[in-house]
Amino acid sequence: MKRDRFTTVGFLLFTLICGLGTSYPIEGQDKSNPYIAPAPLEEYLMNRDAEIALARSAGPASVSRDARILVFGPHGYETAVEGRNGFVCMADRGWMLPLDKPDFWNPKVRLPLCMNSPGARFHLPLALKTAEWAVAGMTRDQMSAHLKNAYDKNELPLPEEGAMCYMMSKQQYFGDKEGNGGDSHLMFWFPEREGMDWGADAVDSPIYVHQYSPQPITEFTISVSKWSDGTPVQ
Repeated sequence: MKRDRFTTVGFLLFTLICGLGTSYPIEGQDKSNPYIAPAPLEEYLMNRDAEIALARSAGPASVSRDARILVFGPHGYETAVEGRNGFVCMADRGWMLPLDKPDFWNPKVRLPLCMNSPGARFHLPLALKTAEWAVAGMTRDQMSAHLKNAYDKNELPLPEEGAMCYMMSKQQYFGDKEGNGGDSHLMFWFPEREGMDWGADAVDSPIYVHQYSPQPITEFTISVSKWSDGTPVQ
């Protein structure tokens, strides 16, 4: 995976906010970007069985087959399969990308991830709340303001020790230019810290770092050589 992809995606997932002071176009104003405004809600939905399979594809079968599975519906995410091993798998939508990314409202974006228990305790509240705001029709600027307020008031949790996720799906889709990103990786979340704590972004280092804003969160990303189905990453 190219280094600049991680500054684009960050977490899974969860790499969402570029700062309250950033200026964004008014929704629907930029005709050069087909995704400047939200698509109809039904375009973000999937066949239930297909979404379960997509969510599971984020991690190796030994992890995902007994995981709790969430799917996105008309009112937000809901549990489709109860889990037994503490892992949670789901497919984030484009509104979990950074706010200034062209594919933020792209209804084709799918970001499958499988979180361990500490990772789910961090990521799920953020993902569920953001999806709730998207369904309610909030703009990107409104989401930014609400997220900043939620972290300022400690209404959303920071990562605890051991928070991580698998993001190894060959079917992941980051946007029309990036496709699946050509990268299978693991992500580790921490309260804000220096990237060099892990040697991240150093020359020849396999570890990349993304600093969230405005929330004080640091994400370290490590590429792996295979997709979750066992095929090699080319």
